[in-house]
Amino acid sequence: MYTSKIAGIGHYVPDNVVTNKDLEKFMETSDEWIQERTGIKERRWIDPKSDDMPSTMGTKAAKKAIENAGLTPNDIDFIVFATLSPDYYFPGPGVQVQDLLGIKEIGALDVRNQCSGFIYGLSVADQFIKTGMYKNVLVIGSEYHSGGLEKTTRGRGVTVIFGDGAGAVVLSRSENNHGILSTHLHSEGKHAKELALIGPATNRWVDQIMSENDPDDTSYYPYMNGNFVFKHAVTRFSEVIMEALMTNGHQPGDINLLVPHQANLRISQFIQKKMGLSDEQVYNNIMRYGNTTAASIPIALSEAHQEGKIKEGDLVCLAAFGSGFTWASALIKW
Repeated sequence: MYTSKIAGIGHYVPDNVVTNKDLEKFMETSDEWIQERTGIKERRWIDPKSDDMPSTMGTKAAKKAIENAGLTPNDIDFIVFATLSPDYYFPGPGVQVQDLLGIKEIGALDVRNQCSGFIYGLSVADQFIKTGMYKNVLVIGSEYHSGGLEKTTRGRGVTVIFGDGAGAVVLSRSENNHGILSTHLHSEGKHAKELALIGPATNRWVDQIMSENDPDDTSYYPYMNGNFVFKHAVTRFSEVIMEALMTNGHQPGDINLLVPHQANLRISQFIQKKMGLSDEQVYNNIMRYGNTTAASIPIALSEAHQEGKIKEGDLVCLAAFGSGFTWASALIKW
């Protein structure tokens, strides 16, 4: 069995910055209200006039990751693309990235696990490399939330949280014992509707929604039972982080850097306090980008790496919780 390592990393976010003050112009909210509940100060929303889409943003992040790994696009053997906001209902954006990178006809797999999507994708790529099937796998998380948010006072509980962006890593065969030590994946589908976008779906398509013409129908916007999600998140985050640590004979104090999914700064702070971690042991950037779902961990990981917060030999833990409910973790010897 081989070991896989993160050989290259990169991210891309749209240029358009939307501050909390900007949101005050079209919904009843305030900078103080948003920061108090989420920790978010601003987020990036795609300018509709730009060419940014999940596939193009993912490709931009991928190019940086491939270059950072010292590889070329044709060195990539397989693509795993995590998103809840694909360019098209089908096909998924993985094949678009293959085309945009101009590389050979390699396989492309799409992952629909929302906030846990990147770690799920990382786990899939890890298995391919461990078995020797592939040598270099590109894993992307990319989201275009702003085009599907209800930008009104009614939708503010969700809309103020989410941002757009993409992150990517190249997972490669390791020549030593450094790399991904283990990944841990879980789900609890009975809570699926507590954080979901119910329609349109194949059982209730666009024409039906339009023919009903119901102004109170919010099924085509994301729904989140905020308090319910928060309570489950803090529990599952802790469980899955400890699962990764205990599997590999570690304790929380051994972590050099925890990179949690950027769902809510209050969740990250709760986990940090519960595990007795210092500010230097936890990386957060939700205040700048909001929640970018599948893109949040690779964006944060990329920034942390650029800022020199990760060095060779460090123990890095990734953890996520989100829609599904799904939750996951990965423990990495950098």
